[in-house]
Amino acid sequence: MSNRIPTIQDSETPIRKHPGKGRRKGRAFNRGRQTQAEALQELQLLLGERSRARDLLIEHLHLIQDYYGHISAPHLAALAEEMKISQAEAFEVATFYAHFDVLKEDETAPAPLTIRVCESLSCQLKGADALFEALASSSDSEQVRILKAPCMGRCDSAPVVEVGHKHVAPSNLEAVQAVIEGGEFQPEKTKHISLDAYIAKGGYQLLRDCIEKRRTYEDISGVLNDSGLRGLGGAGFPTATKWKFVRQAPGPRLMAVNGDEGEPGTFKDRHYLEQDPHRFLEGMLISAWAVEADSVYIYLRDEYPHIRAMLQEEISALESTGLLEAGKVHLRRGAGAYICGEESAMIESLEGKRGYPRQRPPYVAQVGLFDRPTLVNNVETLFWLRDIVEKGANWFSSQGRNGRQGLRSYSVSGRVNKPGVHLAPAGISLAELIAEYCGGMENGHTLKAYLPGGASGGILPASMDHVPLDFGTLEEHGCFIGSAAVVVLSNQDDMRSVALNLMRFFADESCGQCTPCRNGTEKAVQIMEANDWDFPLLEDLGQVMRDASICGLGQAAANPVQSVVKHFSAEIIASSGGQL
Repeated sequence: MSNRIPTIQDSETPIRKHPGKGRRKGRAFNRGRQTQAEALQELQLLLGERSRARDLLIEHLHLIQDYYGHISAPHLAALAEEMKISQAEAFEVATFYAHFDVLKEDETAPAPLTIRVCESLSCQLKGADALFEALASSSDSEQVRILKAPCMGRCDSAPVVEVGHKHVAPSNLEAVQAVIEGGEFQPEKTKHISLDAYIAKGGYQLLRDCIEKRRTYEDISGVLNDSGLRGLGGAGFPTATKWKFVRQAPGPRLMAVNGDEGEPGTFKDRHYLEQDPHRFLEGMLISAWAVEADSVYIYLRDEYPHIRAMLQEEISALESTGLLEAGKVHLRRGAGAYICGEESAMIESLEGKRGYPRQRPPYVAQVGLFDRPTLVNNVETLFWLRDIVEKGANWFSSQGRNGRQGLRSYSVSGRVNKPGVHLAPAGISLAELIAEYCGGMENGHTLKAYLPGGASGGILPASMDHVPLDFGTLEEHGCFIGSAAVVVLSNQDDMRSVALNLMRFFADESCGQCTPCRNGTEKAVQIMEANDWDFPLLEDLGQVMRDASICGLGQAAANPVQSVVKHFSAEIIASSGGQL
């Protein structure tokens, strides 16, 4: 028999070519950047036996960034090939997040050491701008890169500087230089309650009771409902009701924990995780049990590397006890995007995508992570779950003030003697909070204004320091409590610069998906950088952003500037040289 390969002429029935094949010649290579064999080999060694699943794209980008100090074009192309996704998709995701340094072929790698100076409002009040300039002028640019960065969740220790992965708080030029000279850039370990210590004081007994059916779903949800516990990440949705909605959706179900507290002024989640992580983990696992979630995903902001390392260890220790099935909990790392604090954007990021908020409906309780019904809870909400169930609904609900119910963790920063997380009755006023918990105003400072709910929660004047701080009490004044991030301003603070700091933050952190937010925040900054503010235009712009933006960032971004215009217009006009 002949070994000659048959041709089309040999067939009695001609082989029909695809009609488009003859219109172009085949390419020797695919379009775009070609994968380099050396880069692919380096990447494969770096990934090792890790899964190449699509949702791990951001985790793998972190591996490259951490190992090389940047993400080169060849490594990005190799990652795309290894994960079987397009290079465009890999590039879009990598460039969306602030903590990835993506380089083109002709670009120079950044300096070996990156120093980030927090430019949030609380840090600005404490001299962050001057510290940035001092560091920039005194550092070797070939060895050290100095960047401004959004809130790092340490507002109580302002000003904050991150050297590599090591936080210096409060910081000054000498302290930062000492860290550089010491050469140790890894985060310090947390001094938390260990697993053994937690169990010794009754920890995880409630979880055991749930698993072994000594407690029912109705028991637990009933107590939470009676307590009035609401989502403490900012939205304030009743926790028991959220459980009910997720349980009503057909399984299989998932759970996601929002640990991406990027709101300027907020640091309560960090506070509780550093101290008592297992109280949070037990609450999380009880919530997962309640909605029958197959897996749990913890989305932790990248600014908390010390907590990430600790949680990895404690989750592994918990798995060894048999209380937690191995592989049930997935700890995922954010990458410097404020927008991922919005629950649907967080879901997108968990799937390895850009953190674009989703149009709703459907809501994540119906179609969430991997298109499955998903329960989303905040860290602090889960932290209180065990205490409420064990101590009873009345223990929690009876502790409010000024007609409100429950406890709130107020993250207080700015011009007070004792900044920090203060556990106080829900509904406490600012005047009461400062006097009873914060040791009064700083010497030489008198109260001028305050932010009751972080950057997006608006600004109120000192004359309104009696308003109860809780859900539903601030809305009539154009503000909201959110995550209870309270920033206190004094007579020494300029309201024009305060408002501009906040609007620049929103302009920088807008994901860019929708025009009202993307262009609106940028336009607002331009107006506010001018000597004379166009008040009617700012009002119109804010209304458009509230009405037409997809998510809460754009809808709330104008709150601080409109509050300043409402309460401090005379100061703004006077600072421009004008008159009322």
